[in-house]
Amino acid sequence: MWEIAPTDLFERLEKRYAKKRPAELTAVLRNLLRYLDLLNAAPNSKAVQAGFLHREPAGVIAVDQKGGGANLAETRIYTLADDSAKVLHLIVIGDKGSQANDIQISREFAQQVKEISQQNENKEERPAPQRAAVQKRDSDAGSPKHPGRNP
Repeated sequence: MWEIAPTDLFERLEKRYAKKRPAELTAVLRNLLRYLDLLNAAPNSKAVQAGFLHREPAGVIAVDQKGGGANLAETRIYTLADDSAKVLHLIVIGDKGSQANDIQISREFAQQVKEISQQNENKEERPAPQRAAVQKRDSDAGSPKHPGRNP
């Protein structure tokens, strides 16, 4: 089952949309729920396709307001699906006027997630440090071999 992980930026903008553009917010959130249903039914996020989904750079998917009624301003929620963790990151919500900036924010977010994921993979691949074969003796505590230690 996929989980939703909204960014702080998304949550702030969602509140603004709830006040200033409630019809658009309702429409785009309805499509977001449809996207989640499709994700849960699909073998992976790349297999999901729908008319209200738009592929953006860096693996970002934009969910739009299509099907929400007439005369709605174009609105998109920019998301990033993490198949390994089954997490759908909600990055930012915006309209045509903020689209270029929203895509840039989404690209940077996707890059950060990728870097963190690679760091975690590298940690898993490295063998755990092994214990020293020689155990320290109490009598070594003040010896010249360990000058920083007090007797």
